[in-house]
Amino acid sequence: MRKRIVYLLLSIGLFSSCAQQDISFTRKMEPVNFSQVTITDRFWKPRLETHAATTLGVCIEQCELATNRVRNFAIAAKVIPGEFEGLVYDDSDLYKMIEGVSYSLTNHSNPALEAKIDTIVDYISKAQMEDGYLMTYYILGDMNQRWTDMDKHEMYCCGHLIEAAIAYDDATGKRKLLDVAIRFANHLIDTFGPNKRVWVPGHQEIELALVKLYYKTHDSRYLDFSKWLLAQRGHGAGTWDSPDYHQDLLPVKEQRTISGHAVRAMYMFTAMADVAAATNDREYMVALDSLWHDVVDRNMYLTGGIGSSRENEGFTEDYDLPNDKAYCETCASVGMVLWNNRMNLLSGDAKYADVLERSMYNGALAGISLSGDKFFYVNPLETDGTHHRKVWYRTACCPSQISRFLPSIGNYLYAKSDKNIWVNLYIGSTARINYQQDTIEIRQVTDYPWDGNVRFEIKTEKPFQSGIKFRIPEWCKQYSLSCNGQPQLVKKELGYVTLERDWKDGDVVEMNLDMEVEVVEADPRVKENVGKRAIQRGPLVYCLEQVDNPVIEKAFITSEMSFTTARNTDLGVVEIVGTIADETLNFIPYYAWDNRESGKMKVWVNYKK
Repeated sequence: MRKRIVYLLLSIGLFSSCAQQDISFTRKMEPVNFSQVTITDRFWKPRLETHAATTLGVCIEQCELATNRVRNFAIAAKVIPGEFEGLVYDDSDLYKMIEGVSYSLTNHSNPALEAKIDTIVDYISKAQMEDGYLMTYYILGDMNQRWTDMDKHEMYCCGHLIEAAIAYDDATGKRKLLDVAIRFANHLIDTFGPNKRVWVPGHQEIELALVKLYYKTHDSRYLDFSKWLLAQRGHGAGTWDSPDYHQDLLPVKEQRTISGHAVRAMYMFTAMADVAAATNDREYMVALDSLWHDVVDRNMYLTGGIGSSRENEGFTEDYDLPNDKAYCETCASVGMVLWNNRMNLLSGDAKYADVLERSMYNGALAGISLSGDKFFYVNPLETDGTHHRKVWYRTACCPSQISRFLPSIGNYLYAKSDKNIWVNLYIGSTARINYQQDTIEIRQVTDYPWDGNVRFEIKTEKPFQSGIKFRIPEWCKQYSLSCNGQPQLVKKELGYVTLERDWKDGDVVEMNLDMEVEVVEADPRVKENVGKRAIQRGPLVYCLEQVDNPVIEKAFITSEMSFTTARNTDLGVVEIVGTIADETLNFIPYYAWDNRESGKMKVWVNYKK
């Protein structure tokens, strides 16, 4: 296998700075919903089955039996006696669990699970106050204290309620939870806004949820309120001593550099992109373009994880990317997927899908064990053998986050516009896309991410004229494309190659993405990685585990090392074996670490020329 050294331009490189270019700000495409995509491949399908069979059960058990998240609502509904127990924001984890169940129910019918959620929804509905307010911490505590502390996550919980309610209505057609969410959203609008009370949400989330509610109900008040909430930041109205931590130093349209808490920033940037898409506001996109380059070029780990500091669960200074102390919260990696998806839809530029893929396969997927029952909150790039996944956390945002993320990955495969169908991710699947007043079926067959060969089979009742845009991942340096056996020479533009033709039933496109092992060098300004290298192949970042490499402390990569790939049936992965003379190193995908016996792990390895 040919070895290729990649010298990174910036912290992970390969993304050239173009913050000053004249970019277009109208939304280029609309996503194809995951309900129209059936995943069939060997990589993701087993994970979705494990999610449905195991992960959701763990989350439900933790919410219902091991903690008080369901019980708090039952008490507030006056179904059982008791007092509030837990943390102020615990309601949100229950909502995210319901959202994850809803996404799973969309493609995997489960009447018993649906009935259980119906019971919980009844508790939630009965717990709601007459004016629409709903947060068990205050309902079971001191209602005089509600809306007195901007950092108590009231709007954050409302946002996750809205997302869960929309998902449950979409999956089951049952409106009860959606009606609850609408009443809570209306309570916010009745209480806050122009000529009413000022409010700056301490933890962003409500803003993006309101845009979803706008699209669900076609009620423009929710879009207007989302935009109003975003506009409250940066004017000194926040009741906290750390505006930097809350992305509250400047008005959002004037922000150009990342700061503070990583997850809050991701949710805010996602909301800004959603509002920009709905209102065609250029100022949002100018800000988002600069913010994206600041995050990706100077503050993102090779895994697509973000947030280098445990102190603020976020950012410090540019190029400060320690490996053993990396925070890289799982929620933040999911946030990177959400934000980059919105940026890709807005711009039609594949660079955003490249980051989405990096974060998805590495930073986010590492957040859950292969068995589906343990989770990471923090995802370091090096450990001494003491960092392990847990069944749950006192602050349980990451388990509930990953439980709603996994069953929705079908959202990111395809998008469509008037003249094109866009292929963003390579995942074995069958998609039924409503396009040009017809339904087109695209069957994607691939062993990605282990192999770069992808086959697309088109099924359609009548021919249709369109372009199909295929993303060429930033890691791929050579590729080939054929249609019905005929090689196609097409120019790459904004990371996509486009085949334009009159498509007919039975057309086949075959793509080969050259998937070589890459030896990666970090930007020299990342002091932690000077004199080190990392290994990646395709979209996957690899690491060393002590179980495979007993003398991991002495491990090093050299310029003369050769690399081969082999199946590791124990983990169900393709591993990379680096060899020089009689020395070997065994690398496994980063997402798969900590699934065997305890030991040290590292992504960045000492390098010798």
